[in-house]
Amino acid sequence: MDSNSTSLLYRPRRALFVVNPKARQGGVPLPEVREVLAEGGITLLDARLEKGQSLSDLIRQRASECDLAIIGGGDGTLNGAASGLYDTALPLGVLPLGTANDFARTLNIPADPVAAAQLIAFGAPRLVDLGEVNGHPFLNVASIGFSAELARGLTADAKKRWGVLGYAITAARLLAQSRLFTAYIEHDGTIETVRTLQVSVGNGRYYGGGMAVAESATADDGTLDFYSLEVDHWWRLLRLLPSLRRGTQGRWDDVRAFRTTEVIIRTRKPRAVNTDGELTTWTPAHFRIRPAVLRVYAPTSRPSAFQSSRRILAPSPFKE
Repeated sequence: MDSNSTSLLYRPRRALFVVNPKARQGGVPLPEVREVLAEGGITLLDARLEKGQSLSDLIRQRASECDLAIIGGGDGTLNGAASGLYDTALPLGVLPLGTANDFARTLNIPADPVAAAQLIAFGAPRLVDLGEVNGHPFLNVASIGFSAELARGLTADAKKRWGVLGYAITAARLLAQSRLFTAYIEHDGTIETVRTLQVSVGNGRYYGGGMAVAESATADDGTLDFYSLEVDHWWRLLRLLPSLRRGTQGRWDDVRAFRTTEVIIRTRKPRAVNTDGELTTWTPAHFRIRPAVLRVYAPTSRPSAFQSSRRILAPSPFKE
């Protein structure tokens, strides 16, 4: 790295600093984090959400005062910031303080908040993709079926009390009640009719507390990874669990999997869509990929993925 790049990285910067107090570790004091960020020349502009204000609204409102946004929370918190980050082109620094922290896991951001702060203070931003369904952004995975039922059934209290184990406890309770549904899948010039327990469309690699949408998925490959669980018995899904953890479920006969840039899912009756753990829209669901539109402080093995200049802003495609 040349001296000009170094001066860009370590020049004084102002960061919008937001921590979700409802995140699993959101109430933990962060003096070491603040100290590390100060050592990196970052002045923190502490902010809290006003009643009825979204995190994206806050980012848009304060963008002119900042050089980056540092957000402490889980995947739901980061999802709430996605459209604001897209609109303003502010780089994102992630402090993983949630239950699953799947977006941080996908990007190899350290789970330790102090180590994550060091990455923000002394690293450089990396370009990553953003998924979209019906105008709603997602960082990890959007799902219809079992995962949406899980998102509805997993209470904030269960996540805070049990952590990732809360996913397993709630999933076991819901699994016996789940039924297959009919989905019409339109992609790449074809329309397929399936009976499925769940369809998932991934932007990144991890979701649901460490499950993998596909073993080769990344957050910067410019594509969406799709799979459909067309299993006919709940015990069959249990046999699939190790593959779902590794992202190799596409090798099974009763799992349909493909990679694409756009897919439309229709169902006989409207079904909820789970985006990064939150229910945000309904079928019919139109999924797209928006390549290389977010900058996130994260490790990378490819120097060409680093980006410090702002992109030209385009009208936001995202709904609030």
